[in-house]
Amino acid sequence: MKNAPLTDTVFVLVHGAWHSSGQWAATQRTLAGLGAASVAVDLPGHGFDARLPSGYLLPGQPGLLTEKSRLASLTMDDCAEAVLGVLRRVRHHHTVVLVAHSAGGGPASLAAERAPELVDRIVYLSAFVPGGRSRFRDYLGSPENATALGQNLILGDPEALGAIRINPLSPDPAYLHELRETHYHDTPQDRFDRWRSALSPDLPLAIPTAPVALTPARWGRIPRTFLRCAEDRALTPAAQDLMITEADRAFPESPFTVRTLPGSHSPFAARPDELAAALAT
Repeated sequence: MKNAPLTDTVFVLVHGAWHSSGQWAATQRTLAGLGAASVAVDLPGHGFDARLPSGYLLPGQPGLLTEKSRLASLTMDDCAEAVLGVLRRVRHHHTVVLVAHSAGGGPASLAAERAPELVDRIVYLSAFVPGGRSRFRDYLGSPENATALGQNLILGDPEALGAIRINPLSPDPAYLHELRETHYHDTPQDRFDRWRSALSPDLPLAIPTAPVALTPARWGRIPRTFLRCAEDRALTPAAQDLMITEADRAFPESPFTVRTLPGSHSPFAARPDELAAALAT
């Protein structure tokens, strides 16, 4: 792949929890300037078609703590199929690079496992790698991730709601401060306010809890890169390193190429040009 011209490359970009294809726009502009095509995926339950809790946009947000999510029935299979649909449409490019951020690592990994012939390289941007442990929550709850922020952002009972629910439109300054410190601490305040308004409140519960099984003959044969976020407060560098180590131990034939980016969990917001440059190389 490293000898293929960038003009023959397409990046398929998979967002993380509560985000959407829109998070990649600035990075895509820079990739286009470098000669690369890119397509950003909206996972089911995210983006402009996301089904919101009925009171989310109303004064006082009635029922936000208790209303069952309209996304509760979504499965990991549904999310992987959304990625596969895009991969099938772009396979005519010489080189296809699948890029996943955060919780998007689960659906992206399952898609690559099911159709490794559609992916030439997979890149994990501070993303869940199910190589050692099959569920994202097993890493989120690990001792290595004990210092991560964000637990106070979760509303209600996720099992009862069928989703991990947050409130990006909260009027509480303390809540918004934790949201920024968790995901966007190096993004200017005015830009953070715009970013948070575009987030969806519900992450389908299946994404962090459903197991993703990988095999050496399929996922394991795809060259892979991990882009670490050095000051990540949502998924700590120690937890990122744990996933890399355990995946390389389970799949030693094709270990990760590892690079480190400065800053937070959200480089697409804070430094999209640097992120695009890292992907291009």
